[in-house]
Amino acid sequence: LQRSQQLKHSVCVAQPPRRLTSGLPVNIGVLFVPQQEAWVVERMGKFHRILEPGLNFLIPLLDRIRYVQSLKEIVINVPEQSAVTLDNVTLQIDGVLYLRVMDPYKASYGVEDPEYAVTQLAQTTMRSELGKLSLDRVFRERESLNASIVDAINQASDCWGIRCLRYEIKDIHVPPRVKESMQMQVEAERRKRATVLESEGTRESAINVAEGQKQAQILASEAEKAEQINKAAGREANAMLVKARAKAEAIQLLAAALAQQHGSAAASLSVAEQYVSAFSKLAKESNTLLLPANTGDITNMVAQALGIYTTLTKPQATKTEDEMPPAHEDPQLPITEVLKAEQASSS
Repeated sequence: LQRSQQLKHSVCVAQPPRRLTSGLPVNIGVLFVPQQEAWVVERMGKFHRILEPGLNFLIPLLDRIRYVQSLKEIVINVPEQSAVTLDNVTLQIDGVLYLRVMDPYKASYGVEDPEYAVTQLAQTTMRSELGKLSLDRVFRERESLNASIVDAINQASDCWGIRCLRYEIKDIHVPPRVKESMQMQVEAERRKRATVLESEGTRESAINVAEGQKQAQILASEAEKAEQINKAAGREANAMLVKARAKAEAIQLLAAALAQQHGSAAASLSVAEQYVSAFSKLAKESNTLLLPANTGDITNMVAQALGIYTTLTKPQATKTEDEMPPAHEDPQLPITEVLKAEQASSS
């Protein structure tokens, strides 16, 4: 604490280095004023005029050159000073000030030492502007901070005949602990950005893989669909046609066989065989059975089946008899005799 107080005291007491100026010229009657300089002349202790660059004549003993003002741009080094930011961080900051004398009369009679006054004004303005900003904004808004300091100096130095052209902050010294915290913050921010970039890359990769799989599945399904269509249009269609033709030929052969001698007896034998085969499969695929009342009467069941068959084929048989001449047919064997013969052969 004592060291910081001593440092503040030394900063407040120390004055900025002044420009080296030559001594005032002596009035010898004929004077040559250099370019970019203004000589303020007093006659009998009162302001008389300002000498322009070039040849000038004065009255010795009455006229006296009181001030010599340089009209060139002046560069002043603002010494380092401490300032507290809005978030209570103490900074050590210095800068460079660029000035120019715009009115030699005001610069001579408006203030005792214009350069020192402007330097002190720049320091106080700098502390005031830094107190309005946080530490992060001090680094981000360095240009706006310089512009604010220049505006504040020009408003106060207008009556001094001096204009501040620009102000630049040279160095900003941060306390070591704050500097370490800032470095940790920067590293954390970089790690965060790296993690975000990595996650975005992973997400883009997953999206690309999913899109590829989706397109592959679509193409595979379209290929399978085309293959099925081709199969249906080709091999399966031909198979169906072959089956239909075979079935038609079988029906034709069956019709021809039934039209021959003893065809009805053969049909009765086939129906009886299917009836016995159907009863042999009972209770093998399901526990639910629906049986007729006369299950044991095979002769009656075959007679019923043949009756249904005769009823269905009777109109067509009548039509055939009308179209074709009557032919001699042998009498059909009774159904019972056919069944007995089938049973004897099987035994």
